[in-house]
Amino acid sequence: MTKIGLISDTHALLDKRIFEHFDSCDEIWHAGDIGSAEVLRALREFRPTRAVFGNIDGGEVRYSLSEFYRFRVEQVNVLMTHIGGYPGKYNPWLIPWFEKSLKAKNGEGDLLRDGIDLFVCGHSHILKVQYDSHYRFLTLNPGAAGKSGWQTVQTLLRFTIDGQKIDDLEVIELERH
Repeated sequence: MTKIGLISDTHALLDKRIFEHFDSCDEIWHAGDIGSAEVLRALREFRPTRAVFGNIDGGEVRYSLSEFYRFRVEQVNVLMTHIGGYPGKYNPWLIPWFEKSLKAKNGEGDLLRDGIDLFVCGHSHILKVQYDSHYRFLTLNPGAAGKSGWQTVQTLLRFTIDGQKIDDLEVIELERH
């Protein structure tokens, strides 16, 4: 079993409370708009960290990360990007990947290589957990862990991956102060 702490949109602010909530996590995932190399370094010093760059990231952050990150945790295939959307409103450049994943799930491709079980994105600052019944994967957007933007609460997600199962999903809200 692997316990994941998921954040996005820190915008160069790494609230110390994140470390408290992610203390039991095996990995941290950051879905972009990190904001500074210092934030990325602090996360990596705390726990193994997987991340993508977002539209506000420049310099060292942008050059050290990718826009899209495909990886596997246990038996779950993950695609992470910053600007992704949600079921029915995905960014168009993702649709070919999603179609290829669907074909693999229908036996027309390599499920291990092409299948997506979990789609992770950020950007909107809106926490969203939604299953896409058409493409047959779970979509997670942790909202915003930073204070930039219009949101009044900082949000994080914590969950486990156990084999093929994504479970124990927790929404963590941090009051802004």
